[in-house]
Amino acid sequence: MQVAHFSRMSALEPLVQMRKLGKLGSGSNAAEIEPRCARQLKGTRRGIGICHGLILVGRASACLLLIFAAAANLKSRQAKAYPTCECNVPPRHFIQDVVKNVEERLMMKKRKLGKTGLEIAPLVFGGNIFGWTVDQPTSFKLLDASVAAGFNSIDTADVYSKWVPGHKGGESEIIIGEWMKRSGNRNKVIVATKVGMDMGDGKKGLSKSHILRSAEDSLRRLQTDYIDLYQSHIDDPDTPLEETLGAYAELIEQGKVRAIGASNHKAERLSAALETSRKSGLPAYQTLQPNYSLIERAEYEGNLEPLCEREGLGVINYFPLAGGFLAGKYRSESDAAGKPRARNVTKYLNERGFKIVAALDQVAKKYNATPAGISLAWLLARPSITAPIVSATNLEQLNDLVSSVDLALDRDSIEFLNHASA
Repeated sequence: MQVAHFSRMSALEPLVQMRKLGKLGSGSNAAEIEPRCARQLKGTRRGIGICHGLILVGRASACLLLIFAAAANLKSRQAKAYPTCECNVPPRHFIQDVVKNVEERLMMKKRKLGKTGLEIAPLVFGGNIFGWTVDQPTSFKLLDASVAAGFNSIDTADVYSKWVPGHKGGESEIIIGEWMKRSGNRNKVIVATKVGMDMGDGKKGLSKSHILRSAEDSLRRLQTDYIDLYQSHIDDPDTPLEETLGAYAELIEQGKVRAIGASNHKAERLSAALETSRKSGLPAYQTLQPNYSLIERAEYEGNLEPLCEREGLGVINYFPLAGGFLAGKYRSESDAAGKPRARNVTKYLNERGFKIVAALDQVAKKYNATPAGISLAWLLARPSITAPIVSATNLEQLNDLVSSVDLALDRDSIEFLNHASA
């Protein structure tokens, strides 16, 4: 499903309501909303309203309905073009024009992911929460909403969420696979997963046997025959680089993997892997997934960023909000107590951390935004960053994250945040 992005996700809630009504199945050629449903969805919230109950949606799916409803000039254009028409249903060619316009807008918003040949939206949905802090039904709603906003990539890993009592890993991939099966949109979504973390029973690392076995397991859980981006989740110094890259070469040759990337690699090891690829004629890492945010800057900016820029690697950084700390959620020990991500944020509860949050609050007030939105906008303004990996456990959080794409911080604001986090 390929759909439109709306500023601040204003159309998100009505879209989800329509999906609940069961009237907008993914991949359908048309969607019919009964007049009573249209009246139910009509409202003044941010100027959203449903003007008519029938619209062809095709590839742009449900959000095209909201494009017609939200466009301020819709009625005036119809009146001028079709003065004798008594209904408000746009003719087919008008719909086709809007579909074309939406697709052009979506293409403009995509970013090239290094040299993979893939293009992704400015945010990647992080799947580590699926089966952990959100259940399957909620995961489906969040994924539907993310795609409805125009975002087309999901990041997960075989180990998600093994850390939860009773889990064995693979839970996130299973949910994503079930969602893609239900939605029928596998060819519209770029799926990134990872291998290498300890899955128990000695299943870890980047040996050829483990990579090949793990790839088959991930493909089965995801219910797909290919992985768009397969990443080394962690460096494995005990396995020769030639063996690791050779395993990936086999998967690429078989059509099971489209591109490969690295995560949690030091600059020296990443550079060595890239050099090995050049010398041996093996596939090269085309992306890097580092821990990078306004509060975690030193390692990436000092060592990894120059290498990524020189080699043309796409960068999809994780923890862009430092586990929620940069969203302003944790301002004291009591805020973090008992929370799933407490272990990730308590280390930031210090003078530097509070200084950064205060700076975010100040800039957020200037832009009428949230600290989370400003944090992501700061990242998106950095040329080396392709797309931060973000997670949300409810639609309100997702709305906040998506709105960051429309925020363009001025130079003074960026420098102010740079100074606060130095």
